[in-house]
Amino acid sequence: MKKAKMPLFSAALLAVFVLGACGGDETGTDGNGTGEQNNNGGEESSSGGTLIFARGGDSQSLDYASVTDGESSRVTKQIYETLIEFADDSFELEPGLAKDWDVDDDGLRYVFYLQEGVTFHDGTPFNADAVKTNFERWADPDHQYAFTDEGYSYSVYGTQFGGFKGDEGHVIEEINVIDDYEVEFVLSKPLGSFLQNMGMSYFAITSPAALEEYGADIDENPVGTGPFKFVSWTKDASIVLEKNEDYWQEGLPKLDGVTFQVIPDNSARLTALQSGEIDLMDGLAPDDAAMIEGQAGLTTFERTPNNVGYLGFNIEKEPFDDVRVRQAINHAIDKNEIINNIYGGLAEPAANAVPKDYLGHNDDVVAYEYDMDKAKELLEEAGYGDGFEFDLWTMPVSRPYMPDPEQAAVVIQDALSELNITANIVTKEWATYLEEIELGYQDMFMLGWSGVNGDPDYFLGSLLSTDGIPGSNQMFFSNEEVDALLAEAKTTIDPDERAALYEEAQLIIHEEAPMVPLVHAIPALAGVDTISGYVPHPSTSESLKHVEISN
Repeated sequence: MKKAKMPLFSAALLAVFVLGACGGDETGTDGNGTGEQNNNGGEESSSGGTLIFARGGDSQSLDYASVTDGESSRVTKQIYETLIEFADDSFELEPGLAKDWDVDDDGLRYVFYLQEGVTFHDGTPFNADAVKTNFERWADPDHQYAFTDEGYSYSVYGTQFGGFKGDEGHVIEEINVIDDYEVEFVLSKPLGSFLQNMGMSYFAITSPAALEEYGADIDENPVGTGPFKFVSWTKDASIVLEKNEDYWQEGLPKLDGVTFQVIPDNSARLTALQSGEIDLMDGLAPDDAAMIEGQAGLTTFERTPNNVGYLGFNIEKEPFDDVRVRQAINHAIDKNEIINNIYGGLAEPAANAVPKDYLGHNDDVVAYEYDMDKAKELLEEAGYGDGFEFDLWTMPVSRPYMPDPEQAAVVIQDALSELNITANIVTKEWATYLEEIELGYQDMFMLGWSGVNGDPDYFLGSLLSTDGIPGSNQMFFSNEEVDALLAEAKTTIDPDERAALYEEAQLIIHEEAPMVPLVHAIPALAGVDTISGYVPHPSTSESLKHVEISN
């Protein structure tokens, strides 16, 4: 057996199924410091306090495996933990609830050695049986804790592990409890991203006792092993967490609690930060970043670009079922104008769904040139030379990949009007927006995707494979050739061969144009400068266990 660590986005991490990794008994390399809280009625304290984190939208659910939105995982990251954790600023693998692991040379058998003495927030023990219960819950639609009759689905599990129990492509053949702290996964075929998947927040471990107690209401009653425990959720307002006094990592967390507060408007969030009502905010408008840097008491943070903001076509609806219409709209969007006017330069134009630093990003795919004449020509060929009318679904909240969706929608609306295309801007409450685009109610929509495991399959497999329907593939794009390439790439050992398969898939996707890849953004956040130990992760969901606030 071999052992190695995983570098950020490199080819080496994609050959991980023939490697093992090991580490110490604790996870986490986040920075830490000392200090006091600044939002406790003006009183100083030597430690603790509650961090108030303001965001643009509410969580969709606190059952992390059944949703795909970043606002859910931002919260569940504090409550739940995975077998493997990522380093604080990259996708390098580190120990989590598993302190070590071994991988057979053929990549078909993984053994995880679990941390001992860890308890869930309800006091029940974390062990190998809990791991087995959780993974079988996601894999088997008939499992007692799958709650499929209540509308739960686990599309990310399906895309990451080749389907579900009984499906031909499903790679997890067996999960065997060897003893209380040793669990074995046996695969039917190698999976290049298996260990990276184990670090994804989607595959954290819930207390089986809580699943039994709460049933389908587990989405509002989360019980994990993480540094913070769930207290309350006031929808569209706040989620309150408190310190887990029995957390298994000594001395952590530093804070007494975390409150995630919903403030939809970017400027209102900034005002709240400036007035001392909150400590940290996401969705900082690029135009405000320079101002923050010069303002006493405040500071900015930037995430590593690891996303794509895009326009998606529902290709099951006219006229977007015609590839010429989709290509025409690609030609009609001036990405540089959007970057300059909306992102303040904190973005780069996207040609593919996959960010540039990923293995398999196809540099030979050239973005559709901004060319209104070409767009008009294609529309004429498709029979829409006189234009048409449609609804442009627009996100009601800022996201890491799109800080001002409404302004972006207006820019796009104006551009399409030059083609006699009327885009009616439609906005819905965030949770409803996400639910209804999965059901296909939309004509064309704005959304994006942030990587959570450093692997290209998470972008291509989730957004553009048939396995992502229903769920993360809201374009309803289904192409047999693309599916075959992505399936082969999942199980290919050699990273160069894997890269070639992804590159070929991107050529087909580019030609079929199910989306307009707009930008790869550099998400900005702002906070009080008394925060220490906060490291924004590329995945957009970071643990806050090392964070402190001083006054």
